[in-house]
Amino acid sequence: MLVKWIRCTVVDRRGFERGQRKWAGLLGSRDSVDRAGLEPGRAGVAHIFSFWESRAFYDSFMARSHDRLAASQSGTFKDMQAKLFDHRFDVKTGFEPRFTDADLVRVAHCRVHEERAEHFALMQEKVWNPAMAGSPGMVRGLFGEAPAHEFMILSMWQSAAEHGKYRVERIERLALRAQIEADVAAMTGDIVELEPSWTV
Repeated sequence: MLVKWIRCTVVDRRGFERGQRKWAGLLGSRDSVDRAGLEPGRAGVAHIFSFWESRAFYDSFMARSHDRLAASQSGTFKDMQAKLFDHRFDVKTGFEPRFTDADLVRVAHCRVHEERAEHFALMQEKVWNPAMAGSPGMVRGLFGEAPAHEFMILSMWQSAAEHGKYRVERIERLALRAQIEADVAAMTGDIVELEPSWTV
C-alpha cells in the first residue's frame, strides 16, 4: 500500500470543500480512498490522506486524472506539502483505510539518523505499537517509510479525549525505553479532526 499525505492551508473553505467532493470519482475504483480533516486550533490547516493499492495505480492516476480533479480546488489553498510513504507495517492489526469509527488522526513525521533507521523501526514495532494497541480508544494505524530515512506513524482514535489519556500516561516512559532521542533527527506531530463532508 502507498500512502499520500498532503498538508495545506485552506484560504477558501467553501471552494475547497466543493473541490474535495469532486474527488469522489475515485470512490469504488479500488485504487484509492481519501480522507481529509483540519487541525484544531490552527485555522485552515488541512490534511488529506490517500491510500493506494500500489505505486502503479498511483502513477496511472497522476498521469491521467489528477490534474483535472486538482483544478477544481485551484486557488482555495496555499503552502501545499505532499509526501509519499510505503506501508511498512500496521500499528495494532489489520489496517484498512476506513475512517467511520474514528474522529481523530494523529500523524507523526520523523526524520531518522541513517545509522539508527532500523533501530527506530524495531522500537516502533516492539515498544510503541503494543502501547498504542493497548490504549482504549485507539482504533488502528500504520507505519510508513519514505526515502532518506523518513517515517510516518499514522494512528486513528475514537476521540481527542482518548488520545489525550495515552499521551499523558505513557509518552515520556515509552520515549526513554525506545531511545527516541538517539534515533530521531527531527520530528513533527499533528492532530487532525476528521471532517466527514470531505471524505471521498
